[in-house]
Amino acid sequence: DIDLARLGNARMSESSFHDNTLPAEWNSVRRISLSSLPDTCDLSYAAIAARPFLPADDVRERRCEDILNIQAAGLAKRMEQTRARTLVIGISGGLDSSLALLVCARACELLGKDPSMILAITMPGFGTTGRTYNNAVKMIELVGASFKEVNIREACLHHFAELGFDPSQRTVTYENVQARERTKILMNHANFTGGIVVGTGDLSEIALGWSTYNGDHMSMYAVNCSIPKTLIRCLISHVAERSSDELAAVLRDVIDTPVSPELLPPADDGTVEQKTEDILGPYDLHDFFLYHFIKYGAEPDKMLALARRAFAGEYPKELIEKTLHTFVRRFFTQQFKRSCIPDGPKVGTIALSPRGDWRMPSDACGTVWQQWR
Repeated sequence: DIDLARLGNARMSESSFHDNTLPAEWNSVRRISLSSLPDTCDLSYAAIAARPFLPADDVRERRCEDILNIQAAGLAKRMEQTRARTLVIGISGGLDSSLALLVCARACELLGKDPSMILAITMPGFGTTGRTYNNAVKMIELVGASFKEVNIREACLHHFAELGFDPSQRTVTYENVQARERTKILMNHANFTGGIVVGTGDLSEIALGWSTYNGDHMSMYAVNCSIPKTLIRCLISHVAERSSDELAAVLRDVIDTPVSPELLPPADDGTVEQKTEDILGPYDLHDFFLYHFIKYGAEPDKMLALARRAFAGEYPKELIEKTLHTFVRRFFTQQFKRSCIPDGPKVGTIALSPRGDWRMPSDACGTVWQQWR
């Protein structure tokens, strides 16, 4: 099968194609005429990877090492450039901050620095669970980073009072005050210790705008900015396989923990109640849409057809369509956050930096894309 739209998008986006279209070369071009084209595409024989960001099994170990080394090398260069004396990072016990901490440790190793220069701060709030807190504390200790705990509850309650806000109202204000309080703590510690704040947000969150503007959205160097959520699990699993039994156990529990910003109080039994994938839809689907949308310029109808084929028997059609609506809507409405994101290493072919990969107006109208069905 030939995907003409995919080829056309690749030709527009890859400069190497234009470099090879000199008039002298056209004499050697082979032209094939097609008598007819089908009205609809038949995907029944198509091999569609459900998780396109994941490396194949036979090269997974090498690819994971390459990715981790690129992340660490980028951070190491920023450390040298800024003469940073510390790496300040907030650790929640979730996927993103866990990978960022591992990258910090690898960057220190590259530069021959002691991991104690990493100032890992855990900042319990109203939604912090015992599971994530304990994993954060254990991980910081096992990596050899310096540990500090700053409870943000009192500071947030004080700010609620200043605002005249009722904390029993679980609105976006309730959540974002916590996120910005944490960022303020990290930034001030970086200034105080002569360091830089290492951001933890990933590519999937950047695409969806799943962050607090000028909260966890901001840092001084974002090591996960081109790593999608599905790949983060793969990378942490890779590190776990090569770690001590104690660290491996913590990392595997991090992988098994439901993804959550933990900004709303937990359930009565102490487990996380605010689950990101219950709100947005599965990250498997979002990463699939992101890949085909950015890399191949696929339109919503095409992404839906591909996803239904790739995830047949895994996710119901209704959930796939609902998640696609969420992806398209949030991708357009959240561009303003991507217009001012921090630097970070580009690892793969897909990234959303406004300085190179994705230059889109913050006020771009996505009506046509959002009314596809």
